[in-house]
Amino acid sequence: MNKILFAITTLFLTGISFSQQEDPNMMRMYEVYTYIDRMYVDDVPNKEISEAAIISMLEKLDPHSTYIPAEEVEQANERINGSFVGVGIRFNILKDTLLVVNPIPGGPSEKLGVRAGDKIIKVDDELVAGVGLKNSGVRERLLGEKGSKVKITILRGKEETIEYTITRDNIPVHSVVSAYMVDDRVGYIKLTNFSRTTQEEVNSAIKTLKKAGMKDLIFDLQGNGGGLLYAAKYVADEFLSDDKLIVYSEGRSQPRSVLVADKKGDFEKGRLVMLIDESSASASEILSGAIQDWDRGLVVGRRSFGKGLVQRPIELSDGAQLRLTIARYYTPSGRFIQKPYEDKQAYRNDYMERYLHGEMMHRDSINLPDSLIHKTLMKDRDVYGGGGIMPDVFVPLDTLEYSDFYRDLSRSGVINTFTLEYANKNRKAIKNKHKNITSFKNNFEVDQEFLDEFFDYAVEQDSSLTFVQEDFDISGDLLKIRLKAMVAQNLWDYEAFYQIFNVKNEIFMEAYKTLKSGTYEKMNLMEN
Repeated sequence: MNKILFAITTLFLTGISFSQQEDPNMMRMYEVYTYIDRMYVDDVPNKEISEAAIISMLEKLDPHSTYIPAEEVEQANERINGSFVGVGIRFNILKDTLLVVNPIPGGPSEKLGVRAGDKIIKVDDELVAGVGLKNSGVRERLLGEKGSKVKITILRGKEETIEYTITRDNIPVHSVVSAYMVDDRVGYIKLTNFSRTTQEEVNSAIKTLKKAGMKDLIFDLQGNGGGLLYAAKYVADEFLSDDKLIVYSEGRSQPRSVLVADKKGDFEKGRLVMLIDESSASASEILSGAIQDWDRGLVVGRRSFGKGLVQRPIELSDGAQLRLTIARYYTPSGRFIQKPYEDKQAYRNDYMERYLHGEMMHRDSINLPDSLIHKTLMKDRDVYGGGGIMPDVFVPLDTLEYSDFYRDLSRSGVINTFTLEYANKNRKAIKNKHKNITSFKNNFEVDQEFLDEFFDYAVEQDSSLTFVQEDFDISGDLLKIRLKAMVAQNLWDYEAFYQIFNVKNEIFMEAYKTLKSGTYEKMNLMEN
């Protein structure tokens, strides 16, 4: 009997699954497997049909219960674990060449002397330049077990080749990608996901900003799709005083579980603004919901994704993993914010439906029945459940600077590739002139010479990209800021990108305005 049938039989015999008497449907599935195995005309592709059966079962449950094959588990868990094992470089494939954008600080490549701008031409004596290498191929060659070694040959400049033998090690995947002072009072933290290292990263960022004089904090969760439930609890605990409920969850087989603030946080006092948008989900909604329910801060942006289901990772015998929905979670005021998912197609198309319905532009387009109203716990303000977290201050999607020409440039990818080449070509000159991000931000100019070089490059890469003066009049300022931010990102890191590009982020700018214009005080959110 093949392994699949053996596993199913074992489940029946041990009582882990349903017995024939308890659920005839499970016996029917076992029978189908048996007949296929005994009678099918060709060799049975057991792995393929078992995975197809698992995926189909999960699809009948909810959109967030998923199956991860064994060979994909490690990569899927990188962001949750907050690290991976590799050589420690941020790379890009440019003109069929593997380019080191930045060695990761403290990683094995940086310690050996690998530099930004180096071109990797061989890995373990295998030529990787000019052979059509893809991102997946880079991962296959450079990732591996901790302590294992890999030899790379790099081209530095036009002629110098250098060989490095790198010992793979744990490489951090940071969830705080930017933390800086907006002015002498307002700090900013950008959090991209919730991982096992998030608590330490957020705590460190808050401490650093407070030393720099931070009194108010803008905490950015835009595009943050979530992660670990406990990581959201730890971050909320930085802002909420002891014994305040953060989140509770319960399910058919899961007893009610309660998470509360139980330690002294580093920013329990001070004005706090949370930024969310339509891609802020799960743990982001737990955090912003708790802050809103306790009237601890202001939530600014657009309605969040609407994911109120908790998944538990379950390791399977072959190394694969289930992420099975086991409970629903609720905000402190009792809000359940999961959007409906009975219609799976509508669930997948929710972004487009929101846009077409006008929700991205007008708060009034969002249907919020009175049955979804809850009250905040300190100020008795109205907040809403069902389908995400509704912000206290709604910010419409700003499309005034989006011309057809700008969209074409963005979709073609030439902005990314040009700024990478420009930064690599001019790295030494720019860094000699601008010793840090602040100097670059304040003094580097995207002038006409820069723009001419960019537009010539764009047309060379894609002849359909024709310069349109009327469109440039609409989008020129946005394009220049984005080009400058991308050059900065390639010279330093994401920290630099957000410092420059946030002036074009309408949600960030509205949040800053609420702190400077008195809106925060008018919302009756001063110290409780």
